[in-house]
Amino acid sequence: MILRAILLAVLLCVPRVLAQALPDLGDVSATAISLADERRLGERIMVEIRRDPNYLDDAEVRDYVNALGNRLAARSDSPRQEFEFFVVRDPQINAFALPGGFIGLHTGLLLAAQSESEVAGVVAHEIAHVTQRHIARMIGQQSQSQLLSIAALAVAILAARSNSQVAEAALAFGQAGVIQSQLNFSREAEREADRLGLQMLEAAGFDPRGMGSFFERLQRATRIYEGGAPSYLRTHPLTFERIGDIQNRVERMPYRQVADGLDFHLVRAKLRAEQDAPREALAFFEIGLKERKFLSEPAARYGLVASLLRLREFERARAELAVLRKTAHPMIEHLACRYHEAAGDAKSALACFEQARRLYPGQRALLFGHIEQLLRAGQPAEALQLIEPRLKGADGDEIRLYRLQAEAYAAQGNLLQHHRALGEAYARIGALGAATQQFELALKNGKGDFFQLSAVEARLRELRRLQLEQDRKK
Repeated sequence: MILRAILLAVLLCVPRVLAQALPDLGDVSATAISLADERRLGERIMVEIRRDPNYLDDAEVRDYVNALGNRLAARSDSPRQEFEFFVVRDPQINAFALPGGFIGLHTGLLLAAQSESEVAGVVAHEIAHVTQRHIARMIGQQSQSQLLSIAALAVAILAARSNSQVAEAALAFGQAGVIQSQLNFSREAEREADRLGLQMLEAAGFDPRGMGSFFERLQRATRIYEGGAPSYLRTHPLTFERIGDIQNRVERMPYRQVADGLDFHLVRAKLRAEQDAPREALAFFEIGLKERKFLSEPAARYGLVASLLRLREFERARAELAVLRKTAHPMIEHLACRYHEAAGDAKSALACFEQARRLYPGQRALLFGHIEQLLRAGQPAEALQLIEPRLKGADGDEIRLYRLQAEAYAAQGNLLQHHRALGEAYARIGALGAATQQFELALKNGKGDFFQLSAVEARLRELRRLQLEQDRKK
């Protein structure tokens, strides 16, 4: 998968709606876009990413990478810069930064890292690319002819978003070298990101050696990868001088032994248990526990239980879960609730979520699980009581919450609110046509009071206007 190529192709040319945010390409003095425009560009790209099936919409994984990333960003030289961290399902070792503070990690990177400080090192490096505005400067420096060359390939790449082989073929055609030349950060930018990333690592309490050890291992991996260098190296060129510079800087820092957080190990266990073939995942955790070859025993047991649930081996999962729950953690409680759900014990599952949320009231994964269980139990009114207050400060959860809200209203037979909620979910993934259709259905089939109908009509007019603007720019 060449996600970075896809993203920058989207950024540079395809949706003409982005053109209004770019500097005047006829003005050679324009070397960067404004902070506000940069954020708008990133938000528009994220609409496409969230629609992609490889975007990992998992509350626990998302919470972990955002906690890690924000811990580092708070120690950057731009602590007020807004960031959002997310994960993409892809076995390749890669990470990428987008305009406006959006930073993505591949699942392959999380699984390949041997310590939390190694992941933090990569994230700190990407944060530095954002705070130093390397991407914004790279965009601003493109000439009109370069953008037109990239535009010829961008449509093909976007059409192949879910097919990496087609995307590779698209890149191989025509001006692929032009695209690649824009993807690679300059050596100067890489060294600057290394230097600032190391400072963030140390200030945030991680082991700065994590950055050097991870990059050094990637460099060695180029000798054994059949298809060339790992993805991260193709977009972040590594040299022996860069690695040597990192090591020299680290040697001047005080030695610090940093223990990995349990969240790090549990998230990695979850990813492996859910993305590897079930039997392979089970064997991995069984062997690790039998031979005592693990970085965290609770995480190894978590992966074992999660693998057993995928295989529907409920009796064994129950026994292993009893041992695992001796360790208190919200992810472990969530797994226990999932056990009851998978085993078909709806009553126990609902009771589990209620108890777990009392213990960990701020955990989004437990909230979503509780809402879904209430809907399965035929309690839509109770589900709505949990959904509606959360929508006021959803902070990126709007799509999922609106879908759950639509399901709850459908269970109540409230068609107006059902179609309205579904329309809002579509609007937030950029599907304005589908959103408009849902609001039209709300007016046609729904029953409501004057204020509800007026609100739906006003929102429908707004969506039609936005769709018209979108169509004009295509």
